[in-house]
Amino acid sequence: MKGIITRIIACSLFVLAGCSDNVGFLIKPVPADQRLKETVVRVDKGLVWNKVALIDVEGLLVNTRNGCVWSNWENPVSMLREKLDKAQQDGAVKAVVIRINSPGGTVQASEAMYDQLQRFKRESRKPIVACITNVGASGAYYVACAADKIVCQPSSITGSIGVIIQTVNFVGTMKLLGIKAEAITSGPYKAMGSPLKGLTEKEREIFRSMVKEFYEQFVEVVAKGRDKLNAKQVRALADGRVFTGKQALRLGLVDRLGSVEDAVEQAKKAAGIKKAKVVMYHRPYGYRSNVYSAASLPAPATQINLLNLQMSELALLRRPMFLYLWSTDLTSNGIP
Repeated sequence: MKGIITRIIACSLFVLAGCSDNVGFLIKPVPADQRLKETVVRVDKGLVWNKVALIDVEGLLVNTRNGCVWSNWENPVSMLREKLDKAQQDGAVKAVVIRINSPGGTVQASEAMYDQLQRFKRESRKPIVACITNVGASGAYYVACAADKIVCQPSSITGSIGVIIQTVNFVGTMKLLGIKAEAITSGPYKAMGSPLKGLTEKEREIFRSMVKEFYEQFVEVVAKGRDKLNAKQVRALADGRVFTGKQALRLGLVDRLGSVEDAVEQAKKAAGIKKAKVVMYHRPYGYRSNVYSAASLPAPATQINLLNLQMSELALLRRPMFLYLWSTDLTSNGIP
C-alpha cells in the first residue's frame, strides 16, 4: 500500500511540474460534496433576511475548463450558470451583482454568458447590477450589457467594442528548417487558418465577413443595453479602443462611477430593499472573507493587458478563434 501511495505522489508531482514553473505541492482534504456553498461576506445592521448575491466574472472568458489537472479553476460559462441557478432558487436573494475583471474572450463564451444573464432576469425577475473593477473590456463589456445598470470604478478600463481573429503562420520558419506540410482536405477551405499555410485573399474575405457579422452583433447588444445610445452612436465608439471609467460614463457606456459597495447599494435600490446580506458562492475548498474576496487564487501568471492571464489560458489561442478580446497585438488590421 505504501508503495502505491509513493507512486501516486511521484506521478502527481510529475503532472504538477508541467503546469507552472512556480508551483507548490499541497495535499489538502476537501469535502466530497462539491456543490456550491454560500458564504456571507457582509451584513447590514439589524435584523436582515434579504440577500444580494455577488458573482464574479473574471479572467479569459472561454467555454472550457481552465488550468491543469491539479488546479481548481472552472469553466467560466458553466460556473456562471451554476451560480445564477443558486441565486434564482433562493427566495431570499433579491438582486445580483456581477463583479467583472476580464479583458473578454471568445465570441461564443461571451454570447453564452450574456444569454445566461438575460435568461436569469426573465425567469427570476431579479435585478442585475454589473460592477467593472479593474478591467471590463470587449467580451466582458458585452456580458455587462445584460445588466440593468453598470457601475464602473473611475480608474477601470472598459470598452474595446470589436472583434479580432488572430492567425499564426509558421511557413517561413518551416522553410528554413526544411519542413513541408501537406494536408489532404475535403474542400478548398477546410484548412483555412492553419498555421502551416498562409491565408489566401479569398480566405481573408471569408474571415472578414464573419468578423463583420460578429461586430454587428456586438453593436446591437450594446445599443440594446444602453438606453442613451443608439446603434449609430455605438458604432462611432466601436473602433476597438478602450476607455477609462470616467470616459465611459461621459460617453454613456456605463451608468455611474463607484466601487463594489456602491454596486451593492444600487442592487438593493433596484430590488426595493433597504437591508441585505451580501453572499458569495464557492466550492467547499474556497473561503471568502469580504466583498473584495477574489473568486480564485491562481498561481502567479504572465501580465497581459493589466490582467493576469494563465499561460494555459493563452495556449487556447493557438488556433484561430473569433474573439471579443482587448488585445495589445499590433498585427491586427481591417475591422475593429
